Amino acid sequence: MEKLTHVEEATMQAVWRTGEGNVKTFMEKLDEPAPYTTIASVIKNLEKKGYLSSRLVGNAYLYKPAVSEAEYKKKFMGSVVKEYFDNSYKELVNFFVEQKKLSAKELKEIINLIEKGDK
Repeated sequence: MEKLTHVEEATMQAVWRTGEGNVKTFMEKLDEPAPYTTIASVIKNLEKKGYLSSRLVGNAYLYKPAVSEAEYKKKFMGSVVKEYFDNSYKELVNFFVEQKKLSAKELKEIINLIEKGDK
């Protein structure tokens, strides 16, 4: 599975939110607007990379995810932890605490989730 560019990731987010649709459908779900031709090109590239599958309905193509959002997150979050946090999830959490992106309350919630998972 190949890492996606920023524009490809944004487009895949729109696809995951939509499910199945055409280029215009996905454009409506994008957080940042982009020209039709740009998104159509990105969609074709995502299909070539194996992230999307398509089917012809009438004279238009409908696209749907071939890779789930969960699969993508699992693959690339693991590589982020490995490359930037010395393969330590503890270091990842520590980073967010130091950046004040994770509160004590949220940390307690995470600990509760971990403890529930251990039972």
